[in-house]
Amino acid sequence: MLKKILITLIALGVVLGVVLGIKVLQIKKLKDSGGNFQQPPEFVTSSTITEDSWKQTLNAIGSLAAYQGVTVSTEVAGKVTGIHFESGEAVDKGRLLLELDTSTEAAQLAAAEANAQLATINLERAKRLRQSNTVAEAELDSAEANSLSAAAQVENLNALIAKKRIKVPFTGRLGIRQVDLGQFINNGDPVVSLQSLDPIYVDFSLPQKDVALLQTGMHLEIVVDSFPGNVFSGKLTAINPEITVSTRTISLRGTLDNPEGKLLPGMFAQVSVVLPVELPKKIVPSTAIVYASYGDSIFVINEKDGQMIVDQRFVQIGEARGDYVSIVSDLEVGSKIVSTGAFKLRQGMRVELNNDLGTNPSIDPKLEDS
Repeated sequence: MLKKILITLIALGVVLGVVLGIKVLQIKKLKDSGGNFQQPPEFVTSSTITEDSWKQTLNAIGSLAAYQGVTVSTEVAGKVTGIHFESGEAVDKGRLLLELDTSTEAAQLAAAEANAQLATINLERAKRLRQSNTVAEAELDSAEANSLSAAAQVENLNALIAKKRIKVPFTGRLGIRQVDLGQFINNGDPVVSLQSLDPIYVDFSLPQKDVALLQTGMHLEIVVDSFPGNVFSGKLTAINPEITVSTRTISLRGTLDNPEGKLLPGMFAQVSVVLPVELPKKIVPSTAIVYASYGDSIFVINEKDGQMIVDQRFVQIGEARGDYVSIVSDLEVGSKIVSTGAFKLRQGMRVELNNDLGTNPSIDPKLEDS
């Protein structure tokens, strides 16, 4: 029994020795080959640093405002007897919008006109009698005063009746009606909003450091979220003569045509003031930039011994346009750079190019219908 145990132990020892020997040989082989190991190249796409002249702009956030805009209301109280418009309707200046009850004023006007007619007759009689010295001059003066007072009363009632016939103060588009037939309204109660939309204003502000660059007549480009891809053009028409102390900004107003009425007061707008000077800039696709807290960089592709090696170069990022960004760097225009895949690279790594996998960057990208 003891002999069998010894034989078993010897056999296990031989097996373990063989296994350990094999592992030692494998480890030695790996160590010997480790000095010659090279990491396989990374597949990337390439582009070049190009130069382009970009329009210089001052950008701001603004809001659209009506060229003329009011909430139509009444000057006098009364019951609504006639409504002559529909909500959202386009109307011309002078058109009748609303009528209030004028039955009381009409009756008073008839009496006032009769009194005015009598006063006129009495005045004419007093003039004839005065010519023959039949009446005193004081009676003539009294007749003239009575005539003027009666005429003024007629004019007062006519004005009151006119105020109960509300008309359009300027050409524009109406909002939603806020009164109903038969409703009693007080003076100052809103009737309907009226906005003149063509042309239309855009109000915005810029930091005080930009004041020296501004002058009226400058071209404006306006973009609103409601119409993506559309750029509306206008002119800078007003510059506030003072700086807002709380924000150290200057208030500006632009005017733009709005013949189709697409732009509405209150819309949020992105405003660009186009400066008259265009400066050349070095630009690269935005996907080529590796952003980091210690500095932004790009990878330049250099050929060495038949292989493509990347060199990481730090750059200063400038303005962005579409899929491109401008950079400030001593790199020359035409230098080959990594356009996509830069996030997985390190200094001195080998790369292989496969531009079939890349994108097509554009200064003015358009969203395709899906």
